This record gives sequence, structure tokens and C-alpha cells, in this order.
Amino acid sequence: MTALYIALAVVALQRLVELFYSALNTRRLLARGGVETGAIQYPFIVVLHAAWLASMAIFIPASARPNLWLLGLYAALQFLRAWTIAALGPYWTTRIISVPGEPLVRRGPYRIFRHPNYIVVCAEIAILPLAFGAVEIAIVFSILNASLLSWRIRTEERTLISRRKLPS
Repeated sequence: MTALYIALAVVALQRLVELFYSALNTRRLLARGGVETGAIQYPFIVVLHAAWLASMAIFIPASARPNLWLLGLYAALQFLRAWTIAALGPYWTTRIISVPGEPLVRRGPYRIFRHPNYIVVCAEIAILPLAFGAVEIAIVFSILNASLLSWRIRTEERTLISRRKLPS
């Protein structure tokens, strides 16, 4: 198996594990009175990420040698991803679920950034294809992702505005 396919398999497996964890948290949050907003966006996000992985599998030659520095940077991003997920704990989902009356998480990377997970995703979408020389994939999917995240962040901010005023 080539470096490309190993990298794609690892990323796909990671995303599947995250989807399982997200679904578990989503069910728990909804059971506690959580409300989902932006559900219409979710299929677009899933398709974007699946197409990103598929495009790399299809358009990058299997024999492409990775830029080890960029691959290492991508790997380092996974620590920020894990820190973000750990900071949110039972509140982390791939959807926008808000439990009214509960304060926002302000620990971990959320002390520094409002949307650290989105920063990680933006970087990942650009860096992984670039690590294998696929500049076009990095550009196209970065633009598509930025469009979706612009819409999603506006929705998330409107959803969380009342909770921003609560004590943490």
C-alpha cells in the first residue's frame, strides 16, 4: 500500500470514529433538551468531506511521494483536533446542537479561538492534498469549504448568542 492510500485510510478511519462519537453525543444532547440548527447544511458538509477524500484517491497518482514536512504538519494538526474534541467532551458533535441554558465551553483551545475545530479543518483540507502535490484539489476544496463554513459559522453564532451571555 502506498503512502497516499495509507494516509487516506487513516483519515477515513479517523472520520468514521468521529462520526460515531458525534452521533452518540448528538443523541445524548437531544435527550437533554438540545436543539439542532443548521441541519440543512449537514449533508453538504458530509458530501464535501467525502468528495475531498475521493478526489485525492482518484486524481493523485498512487505512486505520489509525499512531502514529509507537510505530512508531519498534517499529523501535528491532529493534536489540535484531539484537544478540541476533548475540550468539548460530551458537547462535541459534527452538527450544531445547543442545550439552552448551559454555558459555553471556554477551556482548552476555546480559551484562545472561537472555532478551533474549523481552523483545523481548513488547514487539513489544504495541507493533505498539498502534501501529495495536488495544488488544484487543495485550492478547490479550500474554496468550497470556506463557502460552507461561512454559512455554518453564521448559523452557529446565531444559535450560541444567548448562551454567550451565561457565566461559564
